[in-house]
Parts: sequence; C-alpha cells; structure tokens
Amino acid sequence: TNVTGTCASCHNGTTATGKSATHIATNTNCQDCHTTTAWSPARTVNHNDVIGTCSSCHNGTKASGKTATHIPTTSECSTCHSTTGWTPANFSHANVTGTCASCHNGTTATGKSATHIATNTNCQDCHTTTAWSPARTVNHNDVIGTCSSCHNGTKASGKTATHVPTTAECSDCHRTTGWTPATFSHANVTGTCASCHNGTTATGKSATHIATNTNCQDCHTTTTWSPAKTVNHNDVIGTCSSCHNGTKASGKPATHIPTTSECSTCHSTTGWTPANFSHANVTGTCASCHNGTTATGKSSNHIATNTNCQDCHTTTAWSPARTVDHNDVIGTCSSCHNGTAAAGKPATHIATTAQCSDCHRTTAWTPANFSHANVSGACSTCHNGTTATGKNATHIATTAICEDCHTTTAWSPARTVNHADVIGTCASCHNGTTAPGKTATHIRTTDSCDFCHVTTAWTSVRMDHTQALGTCSSCHNGNAATGKTATHVPTTSECGTCHQTNAWTPATFSHSGVGTNCYSCHNGTTATGKSATHPGTTNVCSNCHTSTTNWLNYRISHSDVTGRCDSCHNGRIAEGKPSHEHPTTTQDCGACHSTRTWDR
Repeated sequence: TNVTGTCASCHNGTTATGKSATHIATNTNCQDCHTTTAWSPARTVNHNDVIGTCSSCHNGTKASGKTATHIPTTSECSTCHSTTGWTPANFSHANVTGTCASCHNGTTATGKSATHIATNTNCQDCHTTTAWSPARTVNHNDVIGTCSSCHNGTKASGKTATHVPTTAECSDCHRTTGWTPATFSHANVTGTCASCHNGTTATGKSATHIATNTNCQDCHTTTTWSPAKTVNHNDVIGTCSSCHNGTKASGKPATHIPTTSECSTCHSTTGWTPANFSHANVTGTCASCHNGTTATGKSSNHIATNTNCQDCHTTTAWSPARTVDHNDVIGTCSSCHNGTAAAGKPATHIATTAQCSDCHRTTAWTPANFSHANVSGACSTCHNGTTATGKNATHIATTAICEDCHTTTAWSPARTVNHADVIGTCASCHNGTTAPGKTATHIRTTDSCDFCHVTTAWTSVRMDHTQALGTCSSCHNGNAATGKTATHVPTTSECGTCHQTNAWTPATFSHSGVGTNCYSCHNGTTATGKSATHPGTTNVCSNCHTSTTNWLNYRISHSDVTGRCDSCHNGRIAEGKPSHEHPTTTQDCGACHSTRTWDR
C-alpha cells in the first residue's frame, strides 16, 4: 500500500522478482493481469497484448493445449478459434492430417450415410473439403454391385421415361467411362419396334420411307435392317410413284409414254404387264406417239396446219375435232370457209369483197371487228334494225340519211346535225336529255325555241316579249339582260310601269313608286330642275308642290324662302305692290308686311 510507480519499477529481477522465464510473452503492465493481493493466478489475460502464437502458451504446460480427441492438424489455434470465444470454432480442413475417415467415422464427425454408394474408396477420391456435395466425381471401378443398385432413380439417376424398354442390365449397353454412345443390342428389348423407333426414343421412319401402316418387323429384321426382307404392297399407303420414282424403287423406263398419270391407272401390283392404257394425264404432244410409226398420224386430207393434235382433237373422241386452232392453219380463211370444206358466208352476210379475217377473229367469230371498207350500198341497207342496229327509239326525228351526220370511223358523237331535215319542234330534242335544253338562267317563256332562236346561229336571238313569263326585272337585272342604268330614276316600280316591250323609249312616266326626294331627279340633268325665276328657298320640292301630276298646284311656305320679298312679289313671279294704292317706297315688303298676315 502507498507504493508508487509501476510494478515493473521494482519487479525487474533485481529490486524484486520479475517475470519468470516461462512467463507469457507480452508487453502489457503487470497490474493489467495480476493484483497485489493475489499475484497468482492472474486475474485475467488480455490476449490482445500477448506476443507470439496461441500454441506458444497453449501447449499443455503454460496453458491447456489440444485435447486428446482434437482433430489432428498442424494449423495454429487461431486458424479456427478466437480469443473471445473458444467455441464454436471456425473450422478449416486446411492442414488437417490423416484420411477423411480418421474423423468422418460417424463418431468424431459424420460418416457415410446409410444410402451411400457401396464402395471401398477413400472419401477424398470423390469428395472435396470445400464442397462435400455433390461429389466431384465417382470412380465406378471402386463401386460394389450392379449399375442399377445405384442408378435406380433414388441414389442416382435411373432409366429415363424415354429409355428403350428392356430387362438388360445397364452395363450390357453402357460403359462407366462413357454413357454414350451405347453398344446397343436388341436382345431382351420388349415391345414393338415402333415403341422405340418413333423418331424420339430411336430413329423412326425416314422422310423417304414408304408410306405404310404395317409393323416394322413385317418387312425388316433386327439383324439386317436394310434392305427390307419383303414389301407387302397391300399395306402401302399412297401412290405407286411415291416409291417407284427411280430412287426408292425402280421408276418409269426412258421409253415409257410421257404421262403424269399414276402407275396404277394402267398397271397393277400383281402384273406389271400387260397395261390397261389411258390417255388421261399423258404428257408431251400427241405427235410424239402419233407420228405414223408408234401410232397413227395425220391423214393425207388433213387441214394444212402446224398445230399439235391435242389443240383440236381429244383422246376420248378423235373425230370430229372439238375445235380448230385457226392461228396455226396455213392459208386464207376462204380456202376452207368456202361452203364445202367449212361453212362459208351466209345468205344474209353483208355484201363485201373483204377477206373474213378483216372483220372476224379465229378466237371468236362474233362479235366481229367490223370495217366499213369495201362495203357497198347506203348505211340504211344494213342499219335497218335487222341486219345491223338502226335508229334507236330516242334518235332525232329526221328524214336525213345516216351518213349526213355520222361517220363510219366514229359513229358517236355525230359529226354534225343537219337541222333542215329534222322533223318536229326544237324542244322534242332540246329537252336536256337528247340534246341540251333551256339553261337554268333562261328567260321564262312558253314560246318554242324557234320563236327566238335560229338553227344556224343559236345565240343570235330575236326576242318575243309577249311570251315571256314573270316581271321585266326577272330578266332585266343586269345578268340575264340589261337592267337599270346607274342614272335611272330611283324607283321600286316594275319596268312595265313606264316602259313598253316594243319601244323602250319614250317611257310613260309615273311618280308612283319613286323613292328619295324630288331633287335627286329634278336637278336640271336627270329631269327639269328649278327655273331661273324660281323663288330662292332651301325647301325641298314636295314641301310646296303637292302633286306630281299638276306641278303648278303648290303651297308656299315663306319660312324657308331666302332673299327679299320683292324678289318674288314683283308683279311677275307673284303679286307685287298695287300701282295706284301703295305708297311709293324703296323698302322691302317685309318692312311693313308679315307673311302670315299681309294687312298687318
């Protein structure tokens, strides 16, 4: 008590006992582990301050070391253990000595399971310490028992669902060094050939196999698959040529008649010859056989032609010919179509010197590509509605001959219309259907076209106003016909109120319907205006003049008169001073008189 300084200041081996030779190697202070009251044992050991390896102390002398049952290893304690917690240990197989079985014996550590493959080999031959499962490899040479004792679908993979059904052991076909390819043997295989040879489990029928529903073993053997031991044609599906094509089986010889017919059309499986011949589907031209040698050819009186037989004849009925291909006939049409070799012109044929081919085609006799060249006679000799089309029901009524209006090169539209020979009124054609009729802006009238128009000049019109319907302004509106001029008297009256259709001027004027004031016309230009002697006034005409029919019938409003009274009251325009009663004066009337009461 009351000693100052650190322990080591005295316990240095001189002043007092210091660390023993066997003391744990450490740089820590004494008091960190010991107490002055109980030097031994140390109250604690701070492993963080210990110098050296664990085994330098934990050697069974200084401190407890490995137990007798410890896993044999050369690793340092700290490889697996820590100073803060001895257990559990962070185990590592590194530096472990001995075989796996020395520990993995079912006591020290887990050993082989009950389902382990039967084998005498060491663990490490198949397993690794870093990845125990799955085993890195299996040495089948050390396995005890048959393949199926493990490969049973439990211990190890067994036969797949698609495996060939068989009672043979795996090793009969497979090897441990290489599962595939297998040395296959059909011995002990169960089921039909097709149960395996289905294109999935094993090779099935090839794409070029004969189409058949028969079992493989009916034709093939397991010892010699090819060639087939026999072929039963009764079980073959499809046509003969699907096999007899020169590849699968012998086909047509080079000298066979060219045909697309199936073999069975002529041949049978029981006897290839003799054949039952049919022209159906024979390919090539008839002449390849019908050449006068292989079979009968053309006769001496045959139509001169380079065409093939089949163009005109059929194999089922050689004569008469079903058709004639005129494109291949040599010579003119009339060399055959003369009424003897073949039908000629009928009695009703159009009279012409042209050759048949000028109008007709060999592909279709009618309709004909008609040409008027070389035709004699007028149009109507044929165009009479019987021999050829005549006038239709809507044709213009006329006595003119066809060619007066039409041409043979362009029948419609007509090149011209000769109105001189047309029968009936203009409207019978000019009705908007047969020919153009009245336009939407035409003057309303019940007159016939020819009252106003002429056929030689349609737009040169002579107007008949007596037949016009409606008011004048329905035409005289500035669009259909001339309307009011810009200087016309403004009025709402209809044209006919003042004007006549047979003479536009002079007009019979009426003030009825005239709008605006008098002066808009009576301005000295459009109509007579105020005279030079008219009283001065700003009044409008109608304030004094009350009648448009009697201009001199008027009333004076002196309130709107301008100037002196005697400019009017001078004895000429209006009553002036009486010559014998009125005093002599130069004063204006208004100096003494009033317009309301003259005597005052």
